[in-house]
Amino acid sequence: MSTTESAIASAEAHSAHNYHPLPIVVASADGAWMTDVEGRRYLDMLAGYSALNFGHANRRLIDAAKAQLERVTLTSRAFHHDRFADFCTRLAELCGMEMVLPMNTGAEAVETAVKTARKWGYQVKGVPDGMAKIIVAANNFHGRTTTIVSFSTDAEARADFGPYTPGFEIVPFGDLTAMEAAMTENTVAVLLEPIQGEAGVLMPPAGYLAGVRELTRQRNVLFIADEIQSGLGRTGKTFACEHEGVVPDMYVLGKALGGGVVPVSAVVSSARILGVYRPGEHGSTFGGNPLACAVALEVIAMLRTGEFQQRATELGDHLHHELGVLAGGGAVETVRGRGLWAGLDIV
Repeated sequence: MSTTESAIASAEAHSAHNYHPLPIVVASADGAWMTDVEGRRYLDMLAGYSALNFGHANRRLIDAAKAQLERVTLTSRAFHHDRFADFCTRLAELCGMEMVLPMNTGAEAVETAVKTARKWGYQVKGVPDGMAKIIVAANNFHGRTTTIVSFSTDAEARADFGPYTPGFEIVPFGDLTAMEAAMTENTVAVLLEPIQGEAGVLMPPAGYLAGVRELTRQRNVLFIADEIQSGLGRTGKTFACEHEGVVPDMYVLGKALGGGVVPVSAVVSSARILGVYRPGEHGSTFGGNPLACAVALEVIAMLRTGEFQQRATELGDHLHHELGVLAGGGAVETVRGRGLWAGLDIV
């Protein structure tokens, strides 16, 4: 039995079968390339579902992590630590916001956004207790917790995990009329991916995000942009919302914020929204830890130069041009996406 076969057999025997990986056992990686245990090299076209926007083993991020590992990696949030204030300040500036609530995974950040919107709805908007509604789009993917799968339309992700959490209205992605019809006085937020990633890199109709922004502003409803996959340079802008000149009330960030080194996520918003929290009402043991903050600070510094956004634009133009050639030749039926994010329908 080869090294690859042995590793796969062991994984199959001792790990839950919630994934069905390709028969590749990665041993090392650098940039866009991975090397398996047999020495074969592969071009990584998944990039850790966008967690690796800066490539594998990016030197700046590895050096930042190593330096922090020698100092302190975790403190309780009962204390301050010397990387936390800088992280919150720099991330808020990058987003054009005021406050940051750090967590670890993307799903945690989405849960935090849901809790925040509900709390804001009750305390600020005046929605009756227990009546808050959040509008989401069909074919969404926001994570895999029991609350999040409650508003999924993917049967595979949702089946057998009930009873489901109430309080969500599902409307078709890209349909402003349906969204407006779903809004009531108890609607506290609209939660959307600016580009639907897991659904197949589905692009919104032109003007849709701007329409959502205007509608939510008129109805005193929060616009929450889940930029966990679409954000932080992947589409050629820092945030995918920027392609329509839209600034939401709240960004939900993750994946690339940790540079593929450590899990880092965050909800970023204004003081009037995140200011609803008081000590003890929400938290995380590892959220905002020194190691995570050190790596994320380097990610933010890299994004502030605009270099990576520009490179994603230039290489993305080339990518989509060449994919268009394939589409013209009949090998590919449809090409979608922005920057270095692309979805294909293959004939």
